[in-house]
Amino acid sequence: MTQAAFFVLTALADQPRHGYGILREVEELSEGAVQMRVGTLYGVLDRLTADALIVLDREEVQQGRLRRYYRLTEAGTAALDAEAERLAAGASAAKKRIAEGRRTPGGGSVPGATDLPATGRGLAGGLA
Repeated sequence: MTQAAFFVLTALADQPRHGYGILREVEELSEGAVQMRVGTLYGVLDRLTADALIVLDREEVQQGRLRRYYRLTEAGTAALDAEAERLAAGASAAKKRIAEGRRTPGGGSVPGATDLPATGRGLAGGLA
């Protein structure tokens, strides 16, 4: 599951939301780390709908514009729960390894790593 899909499902976990509401909620839930454009959001919504993880809840016209509200299905709730468990297990394993590395001689650090400049790059050289 992509990070965007995870946060869209999370945004819909407590109540149905329309597109702009989903965008705001994703940004808030991710503390600004995930900022989707409208086109990206609707691509994610289309995939989640095709996978039967979300459904159209209702449509409303507000100020002359159509708002489509989406909600999770039971399968969507199960998929979100499974992904949250998978991420939590991965985070737990990482924290355990970090703690073990601090207890061992040398701490598992890379020699001279403190001399390296901060690049803002994440895993595999991608932007974090």
